[in-house]
Amino acid sequence: MLLSIFFCNFAPMKTKEFFGKFVSAFLLGNLLAMAVVIILLCFGVKYGLEWYTHHGEGIVVPKVEGMIYLNARTLAEEKGLNIMVTDSGYNKRLPANCILAQNPGEGTKVKEGHTIYVTVNSPSSPTFAIPDVVDNSSYREAEAKLMAMGFKLLPPKYVPGEKDWVYGIISRGRRVAAGDMVSIDSPLTLMIGSGMYDHEDEDFDYIEPGYQQYLNDESAAETDEFEEITEP
Repeated sequence: MLLSIFFCNFAPMKTKEFFGKFVSAFLLGNLLAMAVVIILLCFGVKYGLEWYTHHGEGIVVPKVEGMIYLNARTLAEEKGLNIMVTDSGYNKRLPANCILAQNPGEGTKVKEGHTIYVTVNSPSSPTFAIPDVVDNSSYREAEAKLMAMGFKLLPPKYVPGEKDWVYGIISRGRRVAAGDMVSIDSPLTLMIGSGMYDHEDEDFDYIEPGYQQYLNDESAAETDEFEEITEP
């Protein structure tokens, strides 16, 4: 019944009239309105987010590198920023608590309340444990290991022994051993073998004290067997 009514209503309709119902002013108006709403929505989201996040606006990070930490903190607070020490280093040419590095760098735009992370100069030189190189490595191996740690090496001191073998380490006039804590500013002198040995030490024969006394007694007995004869 319903199908017969549907076909009866649309049976005389031509193809042009059929598509004309879809391409009507009302439909085109709705489509145009939807396009306008979508465009406005896109612009609204874009500029709305920029306004909400203050895009393009911010505080320029000042240069605090090279400043004393207390002065840098005062400057940062005046700009509405925070400052935090995250690491320390050592440069003997700069004063203690001087800022060696900063992040973010100078000129970067950040939001109010952003934190500047800095590295400050230590008031004293760091100390490191002497590695196990004595009687355990060659001169080149010990030199490379100590210099990689940051130690300064003075010209080596040659001692009798195997050539280029490390026999000791001297720091400020005293011998140091593996594990001793030494300032990085203290220069080190390596005692290395010259390739020559002390022959006097090699030719020396050790005699036990008891046996030496026995030899002395034997010598005295042999002397007593001979009597000096003098002519009358």
